[in-house]
Amino acid sequence: MKAIHHARAGVCALLAAFSLGALAAPAPKVAVTDLAYEERVSEYFRVVSAHEKSSLRASGRESERDSDAGYSRRSSGSVNAKSESSYYEAEGTYSYIDRGELRKFTADIKGEMLKSGRFQLVQGKPFTDTKHSEKLYDVIARIKQGMYPGADYVLFGSINSIEFRQEANPIDNTNTVSHTLSLELVGEFSLIGTRDYKIKAAFSAMGTGQDVKLLTSRGGRVVLNRGRVMSEVSKSLGEDVARQLDEQLGGGGDPRGDGSYRIREESSREEVMIFR
Repeated sequence: MKAIHHARAGVCALLAAFSLGALAAPAPKVAVTDLAYEERVSEYFRVVSAHEKSSLRASGRESERDSDAGYSRRSSGSVNAKSESSYYEAEGTYSYIDRGELRKFTADIKGEMLKSGRFQLVQGKPFTDTKHSEKLYDVIARIKQGMYPGADYVLFGSINSIEFRQEANPIDNTNTVSHTLSLELVGEFSLIGTRDYKIKAAFSAMGTGQDVKLLTSRGGRVVLNRGRVMSEVSKSLGEDVARQLDEQLGGGGDPRGDGSYRIREESSREEVMIFR
């Protein structure tokens, strides 16, 4: 019986050691990128070109002869003038792909991740290579270039849709009009390991915000608060990102996948039985 007791105690001690080690393990370090965007831009152009070139060339010759037989004088000349002109006009539209990073909406994502207590955040380097903007979405290449020093993971986000709406709607049976400014932002996010380049989590998240003002038929100027709308979008987006990270990583598990969360659960259910 004593042997069984010692064996059980040894197992408990081992599980407790694993549990304490898992609890003491430092939170993974994550770099959160600015939100990438890509859009097709169309612009109108009109070109007018006018050119004129002219030249004038004149030459003259004169000769004189005096002799016993008589006197003679001769002169000749020529004028050569030339003129050229051209005119060109064109108009139309041209389009191109604009890519870059939006330096907004990530502060609240970082704040919500810090509130969870499961992550440490490190600052990455922004993408500034405008000559090769197509590399914006090559996160692995950016990791290899050392753009996220010290990070265990990179949370890469890109914008799928961002849309402002401004509406004016009369309220039934009143002389009041409701003026609304709203913004909806949808983004895609991936949590990528900097060592094995594996995707640990992937999801879409949404942020919304609006400002409403009521105006009577007496008239007046409506000023809708754009800053308030953007602040609400940022906060709701951060909450949605943090919630989905928590869901996909197991509600408290470490994304390293070392089984530490599972071990903590097992150790909490372990019972010590002493046979006498």
